[in-house]
Amino acid sequence: MALTSDQLASITDGNVIQANGDKIGGVGQIYLDNQTGEPNWVTVKTGLFGTSETFVPLSGASLSGSDIVVTYDKDTVKDAPRIDTDGDITPEEEDSLYTYYGLGGSANDDDRGEVYGQGAGYHQDTDRTETVGRDTSGPTTDDAMTLSEEQLRVGTQTREAGRARLRKYVVTENVTQTVPVSREEVRIEREPITDTNRDEAVSGPAISEEEHEVVLHEKRPVVEKEAVPVERVRLDTETVTDQVTVNEEVRKEQIDTDLEAGTGARRDIDGDN
Repeated sequence: MALTSDQLASITDGNVIQANGDKIGGVGQIYLDNQTGEPNWVTVKTGLFGTSETFVPLSGASLSGSDIVVTYDKDTVKDAPRIDTDGDITPEEEDSLYTYYGLGGSANDDDRGEVYGQGAGYHQDTDRTETVGRDTSGPTTDDAMTLSEEQLRVGTQTREAGRARLRKYVVTENVTQTVPVSREEVRIEREPITDTNRDEAVSGPAISEEEHEVVLHEKRPVVEKEAVPVERVRLDTETVTDQVTVNEEVRKEQIDTDLEAGTGARRDIDGDN
């Protein structure tokens, strides 16, 4: 059984959900068929803070409390053609939706969808349909007017702000060290002939030519290089919290009271009027 305008008028803060109960997004606007006056499209608020809306057919849809249960899953709805939700759907736009959802048929100027409601409220197209709801005033509504205002919902989003990397490279530097070295030098020693060394002194020929050789030694610096680990370096991150002030304009509705001559007025308790 198709949903009716009266049924949808009772939705105050509902969601669009798929058959298994998973949420697709919040209810945005209801679009009516211009010939029958019955609802045929609903927009779903998706994206960060519900900043975008996507059209979903109400064919085969049903109500579950204040939620609308549609016959399409979240991925299908998410990839639907993007259409502005600021007024009537053009025939070309509705044709693209029919084609995407495989509904068949096409739209024309007489039966294309016309916006019927915004969220929980509904407003009137005086040439086409009768208004039912609480966000308008007139002969078909109750005796109260609903005031609404925009409220900021500020969140945070993680994004890439930069990259850091470690890179090592080779540099050359001079290192100076002092190393002690030693060497042997020749020194002539003379000693007189005594009874102690006389036998050694006269053991050879009396007169002869001879050579006596002494090997001299010295120490020289020897340089060797060895690669040794000295430290380990790694990259790490830390979270630094800053305070950022968000400044944005929001709208809200206010009420002015127009009094006819001779009509008494009573001031509100809060003193606004």
